[in-house]
Amino acid sequence: MMILGIDVGGSTTKIAGVENGQIHSAQSIVAADPVTSLFGALGKYIYDNGINLADISRIMLTGVGSAYVDGDLYGVPTRKVEEFTANAIGASFGCGLERMVVVSMGTGTSFISVDHGKFRHLGGLGIGGGTLQGLSNVIFKTSDFEKVMAMALSGNVSSVDLQIGDICRTELPGLPMDATASNFGKADASSSMEDVAAGVVNMILQTVGSAANFISLGTGIKDFVLIGNLSLLPQCRAVFDRIGRLYGLDFHIPEHTLYRTAIGAALYALEDNV
Repeated sequence: MMILGIDVGGSTTKIAGVENGQIHSAQSIVAADPVTSLFGALGKYIYDNGINLADISRIMLTGVGSAYVDGDLYGVPTRKVEEFTANAIGASFGCGLERMVVVSMGTGTSFISVDHGKFRHLGGLGIGGGTLQGLSNVIFKTSDFEKVMAMALSGNVSSVDLQIGDICRTELPGLPMDATASNFGKADASSSMEDVAAGVVNMILQTVGSAANFISLGTGIKDFVLIGNLSLLPQCRAVFDRIGRLYGLDFHIPEHTLYRTAIGAALYALEDNV
């Protein structure tokens, strides 16, 4: 029997099946509202994978959009899981870490500590995918994510960011010459849109990385697991590798990173036998 975990967002729903401890066919769908997105994702998942409703033992819902749904779906026992718990369980699955901080980079960013099976929400930032989307609409006059990413990848962040080397003749203790002194500290009216796009992506990722460093100082945890939409950005691995080297942190991006919250919701049913 399969358990379905469904992460219902405002417009995007992610769904994954768990059977015999294995992840099956994680996928997502976008619609105009959470209810349409949820039922579209569920119907498409069942159809694409040739699953009968009788093969599903439970449906586990999480995410902000799950509040719009009450009762069982299509007669299958349906329960809800608190999102931070789903994040922690999903990110922990198969990672081999007993102590870590889960960094869920969705519309905003949340931080959840995992310490030998105990979870604690540490806080969050109003910086994330929503920031990238909003600034893209304002600055580049487009919501086309692929277009903005193409611009950012062809831009040069050092053309808009003020770096240590721009203001110091020698390295500061622990800070290389190419470390950021001020995001957009060199930007002006002549800055190209490609360089600005690169700066926006860099600023968002560096803000999350800097917050991770402060959390590490307070908790002593050095391992951070990145999940969510922003972990798929082409620049993500390089930016967090540099932050990791600077502060002595390890950032991990697991397989199925986009679907870890949905996976965590399904796994919750197994751990708590609900």
